[in-house]
Amino acid sequence: MGQRVTALAAKDSRFKIVAALESANHPLLGTDAGLIAGVGEIGVPLGVVGESDADVVIDFSVPAAAVAVVAHCLEFKRPVVVATTGLERDQQDFIRKAAHSIPIVWSPSMSTAVNVAMKLTDIAARALRDLPSGVDVEIIECHHRFKEDAPSGTALKFGKIVAEAMDMDDAVHGRSGRPGQRPRNEIGYHAVRAGDNPGEHTILFGMLGEKLEIHVAASNRDCYAQGALLAAAWLRGKPAGLYGMSDVLGL
Repeated sequence: MGQRVTALAAKDSRFKIVAALESANHPLLGTDAGLIAGVGEIGVPLGVVGESDADVVIDFSVPAAAVAVVAHCLEFKRPVVVATTGLERDQQDFIRKAAHSIPIVWSPSMSTAVNVAMKLTDIAARALRDLPSGVDVEIIECHHRFKEDAPSGTALKFGKIVAEAMDMDDAVHGRSGRPGQRPRNEIGYHAVRAGDNPGEHTILFGMLGEKLEIHVAASNRDCYAQGALLAAAWLRGKPAGLYGMSDVLGL
């Protein structure tokens, strides 16, 4: 993701790349970030957290690194876009606390299509919640074989939207054996890991006699990079606070 953000930002006149950050033991430290991203030299060597002098920082990394990036931005009062998923509760709490002092866009998905799908999911959930026959909600997500967390942060966000709109309290992660009749107040999650799938999500509302599916899929990772850049441009100059892509997109 860092490579795709670099590649797209290098071609966008709104942005000037001033730093590309990696872990202290990365084998390509010191190499021009543009060469790593496949767009030619941009005069910015791959460095470590602490070397950046940016107006806005974009973090696509792993949870521990994301916390370090936010801590750095907090120290130097810089806005930050947090696109890392799989954060533990204490790490999430740290980001929320940091947002009291600096502006942060934090979203489980930077995809514009995913965030529009989240709005549509909220609309559907509220419209269907009072059907006498009830509504069954299943969330199916597919990602590449290298993804470490499951369900995805995006799937969990879809589930939170449904839970709040429909007052559903329970969740089940996959089913096996003889679990019996499906409870009425349950959201089902199903995680598929296969190949190089960059990400797709289906929110299924099952009713008696009909169903509604909201499906969103990425064909490559550029949608996440483009969303992160959109968020970075939007975030500059904003007051301290915790924002989401819904704010960026005006949803």
